[in-house]
Amino acid sequence: MMDNPCDTEVADLLNRISAAQQRLLALLARKHDYLLNRDHGSLEELMPEEAQLCDELQACHERRQELLQQAEAAGLPSDSIHSLAGALPAERSKTLAEPLRAAVQQSRLLRHQSIAQWVVVQRTVLHLSQMLEIIATGGRQKPTYGSGSASNGSGALMDRAV
Repeated sequence: MMDNPCDTEVADLLNRISAAQQRLLALLARKHDYLLNRDHGSLEELMPEEAQLCDELQACHERRQELLQQAEAAGLPSDSIHSLAGALPAERSKTLAEPLRAAVQQSRLLRHQSIAQWVVVQRTVLHLSQMLEIIATGGRQKPTYGSGSASNGSGALMDRAV
């Protein structure tokens, strides 16, 4: 290991992160299409690729932590990769500026895409929950005030004796 762990290792890490982010963006785009088309089989087939990407991103995070620890031991800024890259010689710092900016931008886009898909899935779960309630209660709502008859409290799928 070199005295300055940042020379090429930060660039390698940024390249690795960028590749993982690009793969994740492509996966999220496919997932979006599958959600729109209600293609549950294809969604399920994405799970191994999602797990692999999670492992890769976790490995990138661990590598980032190692680099920051090495930077701290070398007396360099160690609070973020951005500050570490800024402490490198000017020529090297300039070459890392664009990959850093791209990684931050892709991270924001990934966050946005993930939240959007989470909202779609949550609304689907809410819709399914409401559908199950309608089925379970036979479409009859419990009265807000007063007491309703016991026979109105169960649905077509429920045993009235229970």
